Amino acid sequence: MRMQKAARIARKLSLLEDMGLERVDMSPVTTEAVRVDSKTHKITMSRPAMGTLVSISGLARSKDRLEDAMGRAFVDMDRLIRIFSRFEGASALTHLNTHARLDAIPPEFSHVVSRSLRFHELSRGAFDISVEPLVDLFRGRLASGSPEQPSEREISEVRELVDARSITVSPREIRFEKTGMEITLDGIAKGYIVDAMSRMLERHGVRRYLINAGGDIRAAGGKEDALPWTVAIKSPAGDGEFPDTIDLKEGAVATSGSYEVYFDHDQQFHHIVNSTTGRSPHVTTSVSVIAPSAVVADALATGVFVMDPPEGIAFIDNLTD
Repeated sequence: MRMQKAARIARKLSLLEDMGLERVDMSPVTTEAVRVDSKTHKITMSRPAMGTLVSISGLARSKDRLEDAMGRAFVDMDRLIRIFSRFEGASALTHLNTHARLDAIPPEFSHVVSRSLRFHELSRGAFDISVEPLVDLFRGRLASGSPEQPSEREISEVRELVDARSITVSPREIRFEKTGMEITLDGIAKGYIVDAMSRMLERHGVRRYLINAGGDIRAAGGKEDALPWTVAIKSPAGDGEFPDTIDLKEGAVATSGSYEVYFDHDQQFHHIVNSTTGRSPHVTTSVSVIAPSAVVADALATGVFVMDPPEGIAFIDNLTD
């Protein structure tokens, strides 16, 4: 019952905050604590954050040490949300978007922006964090209640601000070369945060766990009876079905879909935007990528979603380690 209640809260938060990495002041709730065998405890903790329900399931010999490690992972999640959130006035992301320059750069923020630019290059522009002005255009229409879609002229004007090549990253600063530019890290920051939570668990001796942050998943070690963790892929139709499952012992899975957040009544504009066309792609409804880390899976799933399916499949097939 606690899990169901937390899931209902998370769904409401998702509708309100449209995946914007908002922080919720709520302690994690232990929804399951069982002894798997004479030597192993299993605990699941969950709480709403980042527009979804974030949960950790872990197995270890010591119940107290496991609970402590999972609590520390949630604390680190909050710390990172304060850096990446566009809802926090003091966040590094808000400062950069407001002033077009950031001097006091948190190393985590610099790392994510640098990797984002690398994924932009790798995907030949499909993954582009500079699309935030376009997302804001669509989001503003939804907030105003206007039934009219943005015109081609409006989209064309805003697209002039979209250019990841105009983002400069150096050890001293991150700077925008165009006035009016903004970035969004929704397609990569959640994966980075999940990886950070994974590192925190392992730093405190937890070797068997699964972290699920609304489709960004990181797993290690397997679950009971040495079985792999089972990751269910949600149906884009919203019918509650799961058309596929993935068995995962080590690594990450991320899913990007168009069915979560729309910015217009006709469902033509959603939170993923093609920087070339200025519009949301509609050929694909859901993309899931398996990768060694959640940050890689997150960015690749977003980038592949923007591509046509044959192009996306070829892109993934041609990737090297």
